[in-house]
Amino acid sequence: MLNTVIAKNNSNVNSNLRTKYPIVETFHSLQGEGFWYGMNAFFIRLAGCDVFCPWCDQKETWSMKKYPLLTVESIIDKVKITNAPIVIITGGEPLLHDLNSLTIELKKIGKKVHLETSGTHPFSGSFDWVTFSPKPYKKIHESIYAQANELKVIVANQEDLLWANSQANQVSDDVILYLQPEWNSPQSQGLIFEYIKQNPQWRLSLQAHKFMKIR
Repeated sequence: MLNTVIAKNNSNVNSNLRTKYPIVETFHSLQGEGFWYGMNAFFIRLAGCDVFCPWCDQKETWSMKKYPLLTVESIIDKVKITNAPIVIITGGEPLLHDLNSLTIELKKIGKKVHLETSGTHPFSGSFDWVTFSPKPYKKIHESIYAQANELKVIVANQEDLLWANSQANQVSDDVILYLQPEWNSPQSQGLIFEYIKQNPQWRLSLQAHKFMKIR
């Protein structure tokens, strides 16, 4: 009986390591925005997105067809050669994929695992931190609200501030609230500056990696 249990557990481990994901890129850098700004991190960018933000700076991630399918085992090997304490799974929209196998194995090697998501698909995976960045033109899956640690809303105009508040009302009281200027909308900076002065529950998030011209 014991041998049967061991064999079953080994089969589950092997199954996780054989699971494949479409990978746009992996790289070692610093987190450039949000609560963990400035932290040493390893990024896993998954292919596939159906949100289609008009101002997206990663439009090349929208299609999964042109990217290689890498096993979890090969991804883990890439992570192991760095000293990054945090692994950030981003996209694209990562929740298009079942993230359980990948996150289970990342945690086994002692990494803190973070997710960046628009929340448009059912939540999967085991995470230490979830950055939830909803978009007003794509329906949000209800499973995401209870998982969020920070809410980050991209602001281009006044309507986006109204949207931000509608989303803040649906997350827990301890979720950190960020407003981030849309990179190509200079007027958004002034909007956010004045809004936060009147609404101190919100914080400003900037994309420092763009200012510094790093990945």
